[in-house]
Amino acid sequence: MNVAPKPPVFATLGCRLNAYETEAMKELAAAAGLSEAVIVNTCAVTGEAVRKAKQEIRRLSRENPGAAIIVTGCAAQTEPETFAAMPEVTRVVGNHEKMQAETWKGIAAPDLIGATERVQVDDIMSVRETAGHLIDGFGRHRAYVQVQNGCDHRCTFCIIPYGRGNSRSVPAGVVVEQINRLVDRGFNEVVLTGVDLTSWGADLPGEPRLGDLVRRILKLTSVPRLRISSIDSIEADPALIEAIATEPRLMPHLHLSLQAGDDLILKRMKRRHLRDDAIRFCAEVKALRPEMVFGADIIAGFPTETEAMFQQSLDLVAKCGLTFLHVFPFSPRKGTPAARMPQVRGPEIKERAARLRALGDRVLGEHLAGQVGRVHRVLTEGPRLGRTEGFAEVAFAADQPEGTILEVRVTGQDGARLLA
Repeated sequence: MNVAPKPPVFATLGCRLNAYETEAMKELAAAAGLSEAVIVNTCAVTGEAVRKAKQEIRRLSRENPGAAIIVTGCAAQTEPETFAAMPEVTRVVGNHEKMQAETWKGIAAPDLIGATERVQVDDIMSVRETAGHLIDGFGRHRAYVQVQNGCDHRCTFCIIPYGRGNSRSVPAGVVVEQINRLVDRGFNEVVLTGVDLTSWGADLPGEPRLGDLVRRILKLTSVPRLRISSIDSIEADPALIEAIATEPRLMPHLHLSLQAGDDLILKRMKRRHLRDDAIRFCAEVKALRPEMVFGADIIAGFPTETEAMFQQSLDLVAKCGLTFLHVFPFSPRKGTPAARMPQVRGPEIKERAARLRALGDRVLGEHLAGQVGRVHRVLTEGPRLGRTEGFAEVAFAADQPEGTILEVRVTGQDGARLLA
């Protein structure tokens, strides 16, 4: 009896951009006829992320005996030798190579294509264009559109530029075309994603800015909801600020790359903003659009951080009016300047991260409590789950049609989500 080959298994670690690229890889692998394989799309943002990637590879190998294990993503790009040395791993594929059709044809039929190298990882810094592979979104509710990749900045704690390369932008016309296609397919929300989103356009003719792209999307498409994934507030351009203030289809939620609240730590991180810049940005945006909700990345226990410096980060949560905190306990990445700085003790890092998370839970609860009794426009993500325009999660008491925008009155909250 013939047994049908098993379709590939995909595992994604890390950011939304990785999730987007996994969807693209699924299409490429399917077109190549790949089967009996496990593809792990790794993250390299911290040392812990690399450890988790290796753990996931071993788990998936045990669960899929006999399947080829293909490792790709940022950790594969920055540490190919680490994964090539693992006995479970069949192939290591770089971030640029993973988005190429020929790579997957070579993996599916190596004897025909001749791509038999166990490690396919080239110099990411030599890549000049962002992959043009377009996908039709995730599920039936929200689509992610990659408009930028890579980063030209060199924050002292960050390994990502070495995994993603220098900044490259997708031309505005290509982005508009894709969003129109997604709208035609019924998507009600599109999220613009990238590694350093506010650097979009610097490598394009005329050097347009992110605000120009946003305004063009809103003018040339009928997308009901446009969302920006994460920005560096110091690089927010006037056109983007104007769009935030005047465009109701641009969602009132911004996730900010703040990282710390102390000026000396920010300088040691080689960030481009200071504490007062972040506070001023949030105040200005809130004045222009009072319903704006802010999230932020904050690192706990960066090298040389004292208790007083950490208190500045805690205090920044209130000063900026932050609602959603993404807390990173500092983890040194080999090859970065921060790894060579005097380190904070592990237990102190863990304790500070716990305090930041506890504060994050409190401010989120306060925000949710303030929404009870209000009417929100909610995009349904599942039968009983949705998100407001300000990105608060909503739990429904009864099933709802997925992918629709409903006006609902909030009846309560449980500290993590709104109830309706």
